[in-house]
Amino acid sequence: MPKKKKFNDLPFAYHQEIELEISTLTNRGVGLGRVQLPGSPSGWVVMAPFTLPGEKVRVRVFRNHKNYSEADPVAILSPSPDRVAPLCPIFGACGGCQYQHLTYAEQLSWKRRQVAELLEHMAGVTFPVEPVVGSPSQFGYRSKITPHFEVSRDSGPDPFPIGFLRQGTRHDIVDVPRCEIATDGINARLAGLRTSVRLKAAEGAYPRGATLLLREAGGAVATDYDATITEEVGPPVGLKLRFLARDFFQNNPFILPEFVAYVRRQASAGGAGFLVDAYCGSGLFALGAAGAFERVAGVEISATSVAFARENAAANGIGNAIFLAGDASAIFAGLDFPPAETAVVVDPPRRGCDETFLRQLFAFGPRTVVYVSCDPATQMRDLRLFLDAGYQLERVQPFDLFPQTRHLECVITLRKNASVTPGESPAGIGR
Repeated sequence: MPKKKKFNDLPFAYHQEIELEISTLTNRGVGLGRVQLPGSPSGWVVMAPFTLPGEKVRVRVFRNHKNYSEADPVAILSPSPDRVAPLCPIFGACGGCQYQHLTYAEQLSWKRRQVAELLEHMAGVTFPVEPVVGSPSQFGYRSKITPHFEVSRDSGPDPFPIGFLRQGTRHDIVDVPRCEIATDGINARLAGLRTSVRLKAAEGAYPRGATLLLREAGGAVATDYDATITEEVGPPVGLKLRFLARDFFQNNPFILPEFVAYVRRQASAGGAGFLVDAYCGSGLFALGAAGAFERVAGVEISATSVAFARENAAANGIGNAIFLAGDASAIFAGLDFPPAETAVVVDPPRRGCDETFLRQLFAFGPRTVVYVSCDPATQMRDLRLFLDAGYQLERVQPFDLFPQTRHLECVITLRKNASVTPGESPAGIGR
């Protein structure tokens, strides 16, 4: 058995309790304060989850790093006026939410500030960030959850945890009989699914454990990864989209119409007549924006998603959109759209755009790029490359698709500087 790593007791002993004034929140939703120590003129950083700016707290240190410490809150000595009672009884134990103890108005305020800080630190840009567009529903909004569980040989129908990772751990699961940010339909189905899983576990159906899926669309809740479901995106978009329950699709249907309509307005505002949706999935942005363009092309490496996108175009009566199963190494191959009259919507995975895609995008050189991201940190990292490639930042608009959590979507709009030669690659992008 490997030897347990010795605790680093500098500058604080293990489980030493200290008093701390919280000055800010990190982009992970953790309170941050500073303690004056010898040799640390600006103060030693201590981070404590579930604490808020302006609060005086007592915390218990559990880890010292090279330049900061981590601690658990023990007592809130002087609470923030923005502190509220969390709705969920397991808030603080479950790692799914970070902000249930903070008023919603302040959640939006801090998320806006964190986007501005990422702009400055990751992209080297000072630029005004628009107020965050809030979700019409702050609880009961999430249309997909994926609870986990582990079983052992002696697991039976008696309760074992079925839920999400415990706060601050990588493997420990906290039991979640009800998720307050999930839809009512999902919570109604969750109770029966949990009972079924435990009965099946007693019969040996799960050698180790599993990840469950509950996804609501159109008033029905699917638990089969391969089920076909239909999501309706209301006015002003007005779409019905079919896709597999396991496929990627935005998980807050309440804000989705406004979100998609904004992307459409930004893509068409520069006067482009053509649109490319570079990570089109089942066609959400491509079909949602088709009415504002002469021609639209969706590109996706998943052949099954492309098949759904084509079906969705036909079902919604949209005749000016085509969908291509593009090879990752030739995303724009075969497109006859003039780059100077084309807008591109980019909605990559959380890790951001990869080098191969960016090289192709910059070589194509579209007039407008609307970059949608669920991780502003990787988005701002990529933004630096767009700026180096001759694009100008025009607008930064966050959307809160994930109330009560540290997560958000951010949409940035970029226009190409006409003086830049098409095909040039910025520093950091290989040829």
